[in-house]
Amino acid sequence: MTAPLPRLVIAAPASGSGKTTVATGLMAAFSAAGLTVSGHKVGPDYIDPGYHALATGRPARNLDPYLCGPELMAPLFAHGAAGAQLAVVEGVMGLYDGAAGHGELASTAQVAKLLGAPVVLVVDASSQSRSVAALVHGFASWDTGVRIGGVILNKVGSHRHEELLREALEESGVPVLGVLRRAEELHTPARHLGLVPAAERRPEATGTVTALADRIRSGCDLPALLSLARSAPALPDEPWAPPAVRPATATGRARPVVAVAGGPAFTFSYTEQAELLRAAGADVVTFDPLRDEALPAGTRGLVLGGGFPEEHAAGLSANEPLRAAVAGFGGPLAAECAGLLYLTRELDGAPMCGLLAASARMTGRLTLGYREAVAVGDSVLAAPGTRVRGHEFHRTAVEPGAGEAPAWGLVRPERRVEGFVRGNVHASYLHVHWAAEPSLAQRFVERCAG
Repeated sequence: MTAPLPRLVIAAPASGSGKTTVATGLMAAFSAAGLTVSGHKVGPDYIDPGYHALATGRPARNLDPYLCGPELMAPLFAHGAAGAQLAVVEGVMGLYDGAAGHGELASTAQVAKLLGAPVVLVVDASSQSRSVAALVHGFASWDTGVRIGGVILNKVGSHRHEELLREALEESGVPVLGVLRRAEELHTPARHLGLVPAAERRPEATGTVTALADRIRSGCDLPALLSLARSAPALPDEPWAPPAVRPATATGRARPVVAVAGGPAFTFSYTEQAELLRAAGADVVTFDPLRDEALPAGTRGLVLGGGFPEEHAAGLSANEPLRAAVAGFGGPLAAECAGLLYLTRELDGAPMCGLLAASARMTGRLTLGYREAVAVGDSVLAAPGTRVRGHEFHRTAVEPGAGEAPAWGLVRPERRVEGFVRGNVHASYLHVHWAAEPSLAQRFVERCAG
């Protein structure tokens, strides 16, 4: 059992209540006060963690019981928060909302219970007064395993409005730990899939995070919030660690270089992925497909994660030297979502790398949700029959070409094939958290070293 780590889960009755504002602001405010803060996000979201990393100066971490299993939540949390003095976990959707049809699975409430963490409920109070007490009482009593330790009232209209809300909540027994006025509301830049990633507008994002910290400092009781965080018990589980495998150097071969796409167009990746690749024996080097005209020296494998290539299609297409380098690479290549689009012949008419015969286009339809999948055949990433859980999140469609086999057979919630395997290429819309299936990293690095 590890020593107690002060921690808070920031939740809300529904999406749009202000979780990201409060969570990011708290991380930034406590960091500015001199604490080492670890930021975490419930669910498969890649964008909020980018703001968390700006606020804390540390890699952000996701906690997703659907993708990784409930048993990995406390170990992954302890691993990500190692060396921190405080951890702040931003929830997803409403407190009790989880994977559709799976009860509490992947909900903020489930993660709070698995971490033994007190919950701070962020309530949009803009259209209520005394009713706020009934709302908070309902959320606090719905599941006695969830400890709601306080409320932060958001979008409060006036001093009198605040008085009415506080009077009502005195009867609930849940303390008010902060009040944020409606006039002070801040917005982070958004687009069709949510917030704009911090990496795309770093100066603007940094200013937003600083403003959020100021707002939280002026409106919240930071000492009371820290005291609540310190009431969390010790975690019962040991921290997760990437499985150690026999390094390539032990067989007399150099560690293979695995180049991982980064920069503004490729911002979606889980922090543990690079850690798993290193533990499997690779040297991980990041490159930017928008700016770098060549792959990193000695590249033996390529990992192209998710992001917004449709927003950067012109820039990606204009970098012809790198597109040619990727097209002629020939080594093991694993691509997810944005990476898949980058490998097609074209995206909305803009030439891409052409490693796949498929073409891609933007659509008006959002494809979103958890998936269960099985590897259809052999690939550089997965052996036949390998089972994974993943997540789809895109507004694009890919028209298959000739010569590719499917990567995955989806089995839930619908049955269809997905993705492409062609030679050493494994490309798919499916975002997979490799910590749940470390064999993916091990197999990929073995193919790179071979």
